[in-house]
Amino acid sequence: MNHLLKLSLLFAGLFFCTLERVHAQTVNQEPVDMVYPLVDAVNSRWFFFNSASRPFGMVNLSPDNAINADWNAGYRYNLDSIKCFSHIHGWQLSGVPVMPTSGEFKGHLGAGQYGSRFSHEKEVVKVGYHKVFLDSYGITAELTSTTRVGFHKYTFPKSSQSHILFDLSTFLGPSDTDEGGVKKVSNYEIEGHAVMGKTIRRSKRLTVYFVVQFDKPFERLRGWQHGELRELENDRIDGERIGAYVSFPTESGETRKMKVGISYVSMEQARINIKEELPHWDFGKIVAESREVWNNWLGRIAIDGGTETEQRRFYTDLWHALQGRRIVSDVNGKYIDNTGDHPRVGQIPLGGDGKPKFDHYNSDSFWGAQWTINTLWHLVYPEVSEAFVNSMLLMYDDGGLIPRGPAGGNYTYVMTGASTTPFIVSAYMKGICNFDAHKAYEGMRKNHFPGGMMSKAGYEHNTFKGGGLEYYLDRGYIPNPMSKVRYGFHQDGSTQTLEYAYQDYSLAQMAKKMGKGIDYELFMKRAANYKNIWNSEAGWMWNRTLDGNWREPVDILLYDHGWEEGNAAQYVWWVPHDVKGLAQLMGGRNAFSNKLNESFEKAAKHHFTSGKSHDKELNDKLRKVYINYGNQPSIQTAFLFNYSGAPWLTQYWSRQVVNQVYSGLSPDFGYSGDEDQGLMGSLAVLMKTGLFSTNGGTTVEPFYEISSPIFNKITIKLNPDYYSGGTFTIEALNNGPENFYIQSAELNGAVLDKPWLLHKTLVAGGKLSLQMGDTPNKNWGNKPEQAPPSMTN
Repeated sequence: MNHLLKLSLLFAGLFFCTLERVHAQTVNQEPVDMVYPLVDAVNSRWFFFNSASRPFGMVNLSPDNAINADWNAGYRYNLDSIKCFSHIHGWQLSGVPVMPTSGEFKGHLGAGQYGSRFSHEKEVVKVGYHKVFLDSYGITAELTSTTRVGFHKYTFPKSSQSHILFDLSTFLGPSDTDEGGVKKVSNYEIEGHAVMGKTIRRSKRLTVYFVVQFDKPFERLRGWQHGELRELENDRIDGERIGAYVSFPTESGETRKMKVGISYVSMEQARINIKEELPHWDFGKIVAESREVWNNWLGRIAIDGGTETEQRRFYTDLWHALQGRRIVSDVNGKYIDNTGDHPRVGQIPLGGDGKPKFDHYNSDSFWGAQWTINTLWHLVYPEVSEAFVNSMLLMYDDGGLIPRGPAGGNYTYVMTGASTTPFIVSAYMKGICNFDAHKAYEGMRKNHFPGGMMSKAGYEHNTFKGGGLEYYLDRGYIPNPMSKVRYGFHQDGSTQTLEYAYQDYSLAQMAKKMGKGIDYELFMKRAANYKNIWNSEAGWMWNRTLDGNWREPVDILLYDHGWEEGNAAQYVWWVPHDVKGLAQLMGGRNAFSNKLNESFEKAAKHHFTSGKSHDKELNDKLRKVYINYGNQPSIQTAFLFNYSGAPWLTQYWSRQVVNQVYSGLSPDFGYSGDEDQGLMGSLAVLMKTGLFSTNGGTTVEPFYEISSPIFNKITIKLNPDYYSGGTFTIEALNNGPENFYIQSAELNGAVLDKPWLLHKTLVAGGKLSLQMGDTPNKNWGNKPEQAPPSMTN
């Protein structure tokens, strides 16, 4: 082989080795084009998968391959049939399943009979759009939506009998359908309601109202009840286990469009939502508008560098961060309040433009939000944070408590503690304060005393005992076991002790900011309660029993039994407000770093998770791990080395976690456990940008810790209504798969010798420049005075 040929082959090899990285930098794709909606779709939770939806949309229209469950329901990539297309996939919310069919009608026989086989080869899934071919009927279904209206386009085969059915006898996601009704308004419109049954989490029934409009007339409305076809009286059907369907003949290739507007208030409100959001029949226009809306949201963070896969996964993570927590108010601001004995229609205040000042939201818990959406939303989407705070205060007005996870206008008491306190406090500290701060403080303070959220364990609907707050106030810790009675789920005293201490610290900071000196001293004293479950002999946090002794035997890998969705090995690091104080308990900075590093070395052997899916995480053996990045309790751990003089270990382990847990584009994996409505998507975004906030931004002067960004350049476009800086850029020079160690840093041209920066500096705009390399600089940011602030200073 001659010399020129050898050189040609060498350069060709180098070219192809770097092709993906170069491709990512040169192909001009917009952020919305980069999203891969099928990530982790094999392991779908009811509210996890999204396709035809808008940011936080009331309507989340997508196929359901599995029904009858909260987990393992909704869109499940490995299943080969579609049971229906339903419009609501939310925390304890579901409703309005529809299905187009042709030929002999069999909808009354149940979803197992009327569902259709399909294949991914004939499926298109994009942000705001879903297209699939129903093999059993020869129908192409296309789906898109506005915020409150589902928009369907069906292409039928030639048939004397084509149908669209509405099954109000299904068990969708978390709840059964107790009863419902459908009525013909005209040959172009029907209206109806479905009553979603109680769940163990949502203790009251919830009515979903809907109006359906067709672009072409149907011939007849028919129905069924208890599996038997029925003739309708006055073109309506009501009751338990019912369904209805419209019928019409179709020519080959004939398209029919359908709008489905929903409301939790009334059918008239559903009709108003259609009128305001979808007054036309241009399906392509709505698809394009949805794409544009998503592109604007995702485009607030621009990235350069990395591989195409890394870029696509980043925008997929960001897309997930804006999903799951759903709008539940109508376009004119009306909403349903279910906090009382009977449902009540409320009205969100209107602005000068006649539009609601904010939306009302349904939401899973904010448990773990201090390390995820607190930081991402407050920084990149402050208007969302503000709306959520106002939504919480609206519920405080209605029901007397700031919620930690409302569903259907009611309290669920999901998880534990006052998990919304850090969210509200950190928003206030960052200048996101277009809400009644005094009312917010009053409501949060109430939650921190008996009769508030801290008094309730998970889903404890009727008592205020499972939270163990009286023990916490009297002894400074919550025993475990606390009693023989289980008042609710997650009645885990040691976790609750740690959680309450951090939340008390957060509220103390707002008290300080507002000049409430007595409260500040009170809550700061309570914030030190984490020390009361430190077992110095064992060297770990551990359970204390009712008699004040340590529970025997000590097994730090034992899951639950005092530890909420985790174990003592994971929770020992759960002191986000006082990492320095925790390090002192452990014998100092070096001892802290060594102990944490050993935990990471052990966790690396199982890829930092308890398995790559939720069903694996349920395995008792797989739960016996030191660190689990598939759930919330230990997701802050990689950043704690910044506090103990070893920032280079934060850079190393955060990059390893990203590579092992939050990388790749596959339906088979993606979040390795419970994504929980944007929490893990938000975490992945933060880890990839190299910014984090261990204390959730709750200090009077909020700050961000620095780790190892995976991209060469990250530009955050700041909302000018909240922050004056325009943009903030993070530049990682000489970055690469092996060059993940920070050698030196500059902030706005000045040397930065510490691994953190203030929020006010960031939002004033500018640039953080990081010089990267393949060996650690153990002298950068390692001095005690360079560590981020802790309660103990």
